[in-house]
Amino acid sequence: DVEVEIISDGQSEHAPANGGKQWPLDPKTTLSIQMTRPSTEANDNKVRDIPTLVASLKISLDVDADRDGVVEKNHPKKAVWTWGPDGQGAVLLVNCDKENPYTGKEDCQDDKVFSKDDLEDMSRMILRTKGPDRLPPGYEMVLYIPLSDCDKVGVFYLQNPFFGQRYIHVLGPRKLFHVVKYTGGSAEMEFFVEGLRFPDAGFDGLVTINVSLLEPVAEGIPQTPIFTDTVVFRIAPWIMTPNTLAPVNVFVCSVKDNYLFLKEIKNLVSKANCKMSVCSRYMNRGDRWMQDEIEFGYIHAPHKGFPVVLDSPRNGGLEDFAVKEILGPDFGYVSREPLFEEVTSLDSFGNLEVSPPVTANGKEYPLGRILIGSSFPLSAGRRMTKVVRDFLYAQKVQSPIELYSDWLTVGHVDEFVTFVPIPGKKQFRMLMASPSACYKLFREKQKEGHGEAVMFKGYTGTDTKRVTVNKVLSNEVMVQENQYVQRCIDWNRDILKKELGLAEKDIIDLPALFKMDKQGKAMAYFPNMVNMIVLSRDLGIPKPFGPIIEAECCLEQHVCSLLEPLGLTCTFIDDVSSYHKQLGEVHCGTNVHRKPSAFKWWNVTP
Repeated sequence: DVEVEIISDGQSEHAPANGGKQWPLDPKTTLSIQMTRPSTEANDNKVRDIPTLVASLKISLDVDADRDGVVEKNHPKKAVWTWGPDGQGAVLLVNCDKENPYTGKEDCQDDKVFSKDDLEDMSRMILRTKGPDRLPPGYEMVLYIPLSDCDKVGVFYLQNPFFGQRYIHVLGPRKLFHVVKYTGGSAEMEFFVEGLRFPDAGFDGLVTINVSLLEPVAEGIPQTPIFTDTVVFRIAPWIMTPNTLAPVNVFVCSVKDNYLFLKEIKNLVSKANCKMSVCSRYMNRGDRWMQDEIEFGYIHAPHKGFPVVLDSPRNGGLEDFAVKEILGPDFGYVSREPLFEEVTSLDSFGNLEVSPPVTANGKEYPLGRILIGSSFPLSAGRRMTKVVRDFLYAQKVQSPIELYSDWLTVGHVDEFVTFVPIPGKKQFRMLMASPSACYKLFREKQKEGHGEAVMFKGYTGTDTKRVTVNKVLSNEVMVQENQYVQRCIDWNRDILKKELGLAEKDIIDLPALFKMDKQGKAMAYFPNMVNMIVLSRDLGIPKPFGPIIEAECCLEQHVCSLLEPLGLTCTFIDDVSSYHKQLGEVHCGTNVHRKPSAFKWWNVTP
C-alpha cells in the first residue's frame, strides 16, 4: 500500500515494486513515500529502515466550487475564485434577513440558528475524512479562519445529526478556530457557513476557511501542521434591479394630502397586475418620499436568493420603515451611515438608479450599470457620501457611472433620466428630460395658431396666473435658464451614450421646462414627466398640465405619440399638490420591488 517516487536532477520516476534499481545518494535526490489508501488503524503500515511512522489519513474540506448547488468531493479549484462562465469558486450569502420574529436585527447579527429556514440562507461545507478509528496521541484536526475574516464569516456545526439536532456556532467573531472531533473510518461532518458583511472598501468579498492536521513534536512544544486543506468563498454582491424587470410590489406612503394620488396609483398597479403596500402615516411620520429612503435589490447564490433593501442615510420620517416593515424572512436589509460626512439631498436614493443590461466599449454589463448623481468635476458641490459610493463600487457587477446632478435644486438623477422596456423585446429606450424638445413643440403649436393655448388648466390648489404658449416663448429669462439646463442635460447625455453604448435612436426626449431658484439651481416648471413609475408596459407619468389644444393637453398627446407605438401604455397622474409643489413627482413618491435578473452574477467578468 505504499507508492515510492524518486526525484533526481529535476526528473521524477516511480520506483518499481520489486526494487532492482539504484539512484545516486545525493542531497538533491528526494524520496517521496505516499500511502495508496487511507489506514484502517494507527500504525498499520510502516516503512523499514526509516524512523518515521506513516499513518495515512484522507482529509477533504468541500464546498460547491462549481456553483451547481451540490457539494462535490475534493474539487480541484475549491481554493481559488474566478469570474466568468468557466469560473470556479463557492458563493456565500450575507445572512441579512430575519427569521426570528422576536428580534429587531438581521440573522447575521447573532450567533444562533433560529430555524431550518435560517440554515437555507447559508452555504453547506462538508469535512470528509477517511482513516483509522482514532488518531495517534497528540494529533488534532483544527478548522480555522484568518483574523482578517472573523468579522465577515460565521460557521455553524450540526451536532447530533440524528437525535436532538443542535447547531453550534464554531467560527466567527471572537472564534478563530475549532478543534474538530475525529470520528474514525469514513465520515462526513456538515457545516453551515453564513456571510456577515457585504463587499466594501478594503474588503473584496473573498473569505477563506482552512482545516489542518496538527502533529505533536514533543511535550511542551506547540503542534505543527502537516496537512492543510483550504476553501474560498465569495460573498454575493448586492444587485439593483432596472425598470426592465417585472414589478412585484409597489410601495407608497399615505399622507394627509395624497388620497387622490394613492387612488390613481392603486388603479395603475391593478392594471400592471402586481401588489401595492401603503406605508401608514404612523410609520412614515409625514415623510412621503418613499423613493428617497430605500432602494430595492437582491442577493443570489446557486442554492438560494432573496431581495435585500438598501436603507439610505437621509433618515427622515421613514427612517425606521425598512427595519420595521420590510426586514423579515427572506427579505434582507443593509445600510451605510457616514460617521463624519454631512448628509445632503444627493444621499437620497432618487439619486441612485440602474440601467438595463448594456454593452459599451466592447464590454458587456449583463446586469446594467448603476447611475449616481454628483457635482461638476471642477466644483466643490454636493456629492453622495463616500461610504455609500464605496459600497456601490465594491459590489463590482454593476460598475457605477457618476453623472452631474448638482445643477438641480434637489439634485437627483431621476429628475432628468429614466429607462422603459420595449414589451416583447430584450430592448429598452432611455428617456431624458428636454427643454429643447419642449420649446420645439411650443413653437410648432404657435405656428399652427395655438399661441394663446392656456397651460395649468385644472392645476389643483394654486393661484397660477394665466400662462399661454406665447408667454412661455417670450419669457427671455426662462429661455436662458433652460438653455443652461439643456447644456447640463447634454453633458450627461454624452456620458450616458459613451458609458452605456447608446446611439441617438436609443434615446427619447420628453418635453420639460425648468426655473431657477435663488441659489441658481433648477427645479421643474411644470410636473416633470421623466420622473415616472415604470410597471412593465404600464407607465405612471406626472400629469404635465400643458397647453390645452382642441380639448387635449398637447404635452400628453406628444408623449403618447412617442411611447405608445413602442407598446407602452401612458397613464397621467395628478401629483401637483401632493408632490410637485414639494419638489418631487410620481417616481419620488413611490418605490418598486422587482423580480431579480435571471442572469447569474458570477458569470460577469468585472
